[in-house]
Amino acid sequence: MLKCLILAAAMLMPATFGIAQTEEPVVLPQDNPAAAATAPEVDKRIFGVLPNYRTTEHSFPFQPITAKQKMTIAAKDSFDWPAYLVASAFAGLYQLDGQNPSFGQGLVGYAKRAGTAYGDQMIGNMFQEGIIPALGHQDPRYFRLGEGSRKHRAFYALSQVTVARMNSGRRTFNFSEWGGAAAVAAISNAYYPDSRNVSDNVQKVLTSVATDAFSNVAKEFWPDIKHYFQRRRERREERAIAH
Repeated sequence: MLKCLILAAAMLMPATFGIAQTEEPVVLPQDNPAAAATAPEVDKRIFGVLPNYRTTEHSFPFQPITAKQKMTIAAKDSFDWPAYLVASAFAGLYQLDGQNPSFGQGLVGYAKRAGTAYGDQMIGNMFQEGIIPALGHQDPRYFRLGEGSRKHRAFYALSQVTVARMNSGRRTFNFSEWGGAAAVAAISNAYYPDSRNVSDNVQKVLTSVATDAFSNVAKEFWPDIKHYFQRRRERREERAIAH
């Protein structure tokens, strides 16, 4: 499982650097309304593919969001069309790695892996971003730092799977992240007949959290990467005009 996670990160990150954003970026509705008029806009998708509905800026004055807004974020991350592409990509990796051999190979085996991969993703989003944050009064958003050294920002992004804010703004252990990952692992035992022991479930939890840690790093640096490629395109256009 962890090997597949590393392969997925290696495939998705570089391959999508050059994808242009074809949709209009939006300011998240859960951001501070007073700051929204002057706030930088946040892309709905990282690299044009990965859903990015729960990112906001660390520099904004903190404003709690409602339980309904938390469930909306979870639903958007779960049912946006790229979620199905990501699940399909993971299914291919799982099939190549021979995971869950009872699913078999071929098209039937792939379909089973795609369905269960999407199930993992959807259940995880709903618990980690919606249900547990709503019941536990915890904020599921990623607060992008956006400044400082690359090393500091990367460490900050990775650490956010262990630290979260309550609705009061107080920082605490990210029980939504870990509790949601545990819920996914427990529920997935119903449809993963080959991986129901304690070791397998611990690996599922760690893989889920590690995936979100990689996702936080992408959220942190995506605006910088996008700006870099925009500047390269602008320089090429300027040179073309000059010639």
